[in-house]
Amino acid sequence: MPRGRVRVVIVTAATALVVVGGLAASQLPAIGAGGLLHPARHSAVEPRPDICKDVVFKGAGVDLQGWRCLGMGAHRGTLVYLHGIADNRGSATGIIRRFAQPGFDVIAYDSRAHGESGGRACTYGFFEKQDLRLVLDTIEQGPIVLMGTSLGAAVALQEAGQDDRIGAVVAAETFSDLRTVAIERAPFFYTMGTIERAFELAESEEHFKVEAVSPGTAARTIRAPVLLIHGSIDHETPPEHSRRVFGALPGPKRLILVPGAGHNQSLRGEVWQDIDRWIEGALSAPTVPS
Repeated sequence: MPRGRVRVVIVTAATALVVVGGLAASQLPAIGAGGLLHPARHSAVEPRPDICKDVVFKGAGVDLQGWRCLGMGAHRGTLVYLHGIADNRGSATGIIRRFAQPGFDVIAYDSRAHGESGGRACTYGFFEKQDLRLVLDTIEQGPIVLMGTSLGAAVALQEAGQDDRIGAVVAAETFSDLRTVAIERAPFFYTMGTIERAFELAESEEHFKVEAVSPGTAARTIRAPVLLIHGSIDHETPPEHSRRVFGALPGPKRLILVPGAGHNQSLRGEVWQDIDRWIEGALSAPTVPS
């Protein structure tokens, strides 16, 4: 190929890369907003436990597909399980078996924009705590225990900060605030300007405020006993998030760091004995005055 033509081809290819790269970069905020708002949906694959019945809970403008499960023997309370991001109520089956046997009714449901529930987008507690409040309105017998993991833990803490009906909270792998965890999880090529624009697009699309999604802020007004659990090597949501929430809690609290556990790995082994003892103690303790 003549030298002049080689130079033209190289220049043309470089120009094309710049144009394509520019177009891709211009789309990054929209891609980021979409990734934040629309986690993958997965329907429950676990069969409904025999002690449960299908229920449609009315959330804040959405229908929530769930299970209501009856405990065995003398009633000890009602436990509401809240799943993590891109999960569904199917992950509650082991928890249902564990807590129904000693007398807890258990409620589990697909969060908005998850599983088989309605809703276009996940807002990480901004609207989900309103959904949870309406689910709690259907409970006839307390005391109420909230148990959540990851997203569910964050929703539980945000609702507990404004709902005195909650007797205890078990929160595994929570984030302390949406802004921080979203920045930590953003791809390395996202600049702060791109991330901020993605936040703006997400807020405009779904009418919520990223800054308002903060379990750490909610923790300051929680009076119920709170057990925080986090994997010591969680790189997706580092344990510093639970440490910040722990520091903000004014009432009875405990933080368990599970050695060698990553994200979605802290609820295993002996930690369940700690959970059992914590719930027992929390429900038998006198109410903390507000």
